[in-house]
Amino acid sequence: MTRTQVESDIRETLGLVPEFLAEVPDFLIESEWTSFKRLQLGETAIPNKYKELIGLGVSAATRCRYCAYFHTEAAKLFGATDDEINEACLVAKNTMGWSTYLNAKQFDYDRFTEEFDRIAAYVRSQMAVPA
Repeated sequence: MTRTQVESDIRETLGLVPEFLAEVPDFLIESEWTSFKRLQLGETAIPNKYKELIGLGVSAATRCRYCAYFHTEAAKLFGATDDEINEACLVAKNTMGWSTYLNAKQFDYDRFTEEFDRIAAYVRSQMAVPA
C-alpha cells in the first residue's frame, strides 16, 4: 500500500491521522499501521477491553503518560468500568512492588518456581469439583 492508501485507511478507522502515525517514515507506515490496527483494534484471542487494561498496567510500569492516557481511554471505549481501570492500576502497582522486592532480595529462582508450582497444584486440587 502507498502512504496515501495507508493514511486513508487510518482516517477511515480513526477519523484522522494522529501525529504519532503521521511521523512514521514511509517505509514503515504500512507495517506499523497494520500491526497497530490488528493488535490494538482487532478481535484477537484476548478481548480488547482486557488488552487495554494490560496496556494500562504496562504504561504505569514504564511511566509513559501518553500510553497511560491512550490505554485508559481505549479501555473505556471497549467497555471497561472505572472500577476495572482502578483495579488494573492496583494490580500493576502490586506487581511492580513484588517485582522490586523479589529482585532486590535475589531469591533463588528455581526454588521460587518449584514453590509456586506446588501452590498452583494445591489450589487446583481445592477447586476440583467432587465426582
